[in-house]
Amino acid sequence: MKVYEINGEFGIENLKVADRPIPVPRSNEVLIKMRAVSLNSRDLGVIDGFYNPNLNKPLIPVSDGVGEVVSLGEHSNRFKIGDRVSGIFTQSWITGEPTQQNWVSTLGSPLNGLLGEYVVLSEEGLIRVPDLLTDIEAATLPCAGVTAWHALVEEGKIKAGDTVVVQGTGGVSVFALQFAKLYGATVIVTSSSDEKLKRAKGIGADFGINYKQTPEWDKVVLALTEGRGADHIVDLGGSATLNRSISALRVGGQISMIGGLSGFRVEGFDIIPAIIRKARLQAINVGSRDMFESMNHAIEHSGLHPIVDSVFPFERAVDALQYLTRGSYFGKIVISFKH
Repeated sequence: MKVYEINGEFGIENLKVADRPIPVPRSNEVLIKMRAVSLNSRDLGVIDGFYNPNLNKPLIPVSDGVGEVVSLGEHSNRFKIGDRVSGIFTQSWITGEPTQQNWVSTLGSPLNGLLGEYVVLSEEGLIRVPDLLTDIEAATLPCAGVTAWHALVEEGKIKAGDTVVVQGTGGVSVFALQFAKLYGATVIVTSSSDEKLKRAKGIGADFGINYKQTPEWDKVVLALTEGRGADHIVDLGGSATLNRSISALRVGGQISMIGGLSGFRVEGFDIIPAIIRKARLQAINVGSRDMFESMNHAIEHSGLHPIVDSVFPFERAVDALQYLTRGSYFGKIVISFKH
């Protein structure tokens, strides 16, 4: 089978196709023929050596995807041949709160990922995907979808009438927009692109703020909420946005800290505004299998469809990753396996 490997030097330009034997599932494992994978910013960090410069190589990158069950190991009974499944990002996080030990079971580093034609995973680390979604759509769910769901629904306890601020229009942000509207919330989207803000309004956003034209976007949020502030802020900017997120928050509101697109260290963090607002700063690291299942029930019940920006063939996986680095996408980037 064909796979892409990180082997030798880090960097997208060094990602190479390699031949490996098709793996054989052991007890309680499942062999999956991959149909599609989707990309996340984390994949770039793994491939570039940002997250772990001492990565065990060779490693197959990319954590999210969907495939068809083609073989079952002994004692495997959660799935049957032909089922469409996705791996959960943290393979050992089934339910409840995570533990330190869970973080050694994440797909795409330190475990091998899904950018190959076949993969073997534990049946406990798999979930059936909603029937109404195509392979391309279903491939977007494991990280971006579950992260947004965890932030707003599991931790944020979102309800009708809440105001949600979503930063950007990447995968997590667009899912957060969709889930917030599903619950009857008002959604404010920030972006540096008027075209992306227009597209966001086309899928339900109530307001858009171009933060390049209006750097003090927090003041706009306060004006739109009549001085009260937002109930939830999905913060993907990191160092350049966290202080303004606190400024735009209502008393007792939640900021979901998900990304660090502008950096992971906040210089000049002002504690007083956070105390005054009784701000809840909740770090979000994807989610459990239970969360994934709950999200899928909501998708099936509502008929929600993920937003896909573009689809690349498996042979152009490097091009897809290069496209991800440019940051011009809206929603998710997917790589399709043509069998």
